[in-house]
Amino acid sequence: MGNKMQVIARHMEPLTEQQAAGMYDVQRWAQEREEALDRELQATYRSLSDTVSSDALISPYPDTAAYMAHMSLAISNLSSLEAFVRQADALRLQTLHRLPQVLTARQAARCFLAVADYSQRLRALSSLWLARPRQDQPNPPGAGARLFHP
Repeated sequence: MGNKMQVIARHMEPLTEQQAAGMYDVQRWAQEREEALDRELQATYRSLSDTVSSDALISPYPDTAAYMAHMSLAISNLSSLEAFVRQADALRLQTLHRLPQVLTARQAARCFLAVADYSQRLRALSSLWLARPRQDQPNPPGAGARLFHP
C-alpha cells in the first residue's frame, strides 16, 4: 500500500502541510500493518511447507495418526492463509476510509479514481502475465515469435 500511496499522491492537487503530514501518517500506519501481515504470511508459508514436506506424509506406509495430525495442521495453515487474505483486504479498506479524514472531498475523489486506475493497470498486467507463452508450452502453429519471455 505504501508505494501505491506515493503513486496516488502524484495525481492529487497540492496538499497543505497538515494534509501531507496526515497522508504520511496513513502511509506509515498502512506500511506497519503490511509488514506485520507479511511476517505472518511468511511464517504461515514456512509452517505449511514444513507440514506438507513432512516424512509423515511422504512415507510409503504412513502412520495413520501422524498422517491425520499433519493433514489437520496443513488444513489449519490453509485456513490461516484465507484469514490473511481477509486481513489484507480489511487493511486496504481501512486505509481507504482514512483518506477522506485527511483530504478534501475533491482530493479524495481524485485519489479514489487514481486507485481505481492503478488497480485496473495491475489487473491488466496480471492478465498479460498469466496469458504469456511459457517455455514448457510449444508455440501454437502460426503464433509467430513470443512477445514475452518468462
